[in-house]
Formats: sequence, structure tokens, C-alpha cells
Amino acid sequence: MNPKDPIVGWLVAVVVDDGEAGPERRYFAVGRPDQQRAEWAAVDQALAFGRVATSPVAGMEPVEALGALPNSLARRMGLADGMVKPLGSRLPRRWLPSNV
Repeated sequence: MNPKDPIVGWLVAVVVDDGEAGPERRYFAVGRPDQQRAEWAAVDQALAFGRVATSPVAGMEPVEALGALPNSLARRMGLADGMVKPLGSRLPRRWLPSNV
């Protein structure tokens, strides 16, 4: 971590089953520096899309922090402190930090 560019958020994947298409990963950008709090905030948002998996599905963890978001990336992408942005079900590559 660069001390001049602190971690201010996380990119989190949550496995959700909407009952129709089956389980799928949904991605969220979360403006919380603490990883566990970011994961819980993503789970809270994921509940709007369906039931959150409680165990691994097809080798995917139910909740997984994919990478920390440095301040420069979060600001560029419009992620404010405490904000949770749903990013859809396709891997949001532009949100991935360069160190992932």
C-alpha cells in the first residue's frame, strides 16, 4: 500500500440466487476501508437481488473481497465514503486495482 494513496474501499463479489437463473456472482464497490465491514455492506445490498449463498457454490466463495480500492481509484470512479455501488454480474475489470 502506498501511504500517499490509502485504501478507502473494496471490490466485493457476492454469490446470489434469484430463483430463476440460478446462482451468480454480483459485484459491488464498497467505500469502507475495513474489509469485513465492506463485505457485510455488500451482502446487505446483495439481498435486494435474491438469496445470498451460505456455502461455496461451484467453487465460488459466497462472499469474497477481490481487491482493495485505493483513494485515487475510488475518487476517479465516483465512490464516496460509505457508498455501496452495485456493479452487476460481469467482472468489473476497470474497478480492479492494478495489484490484483
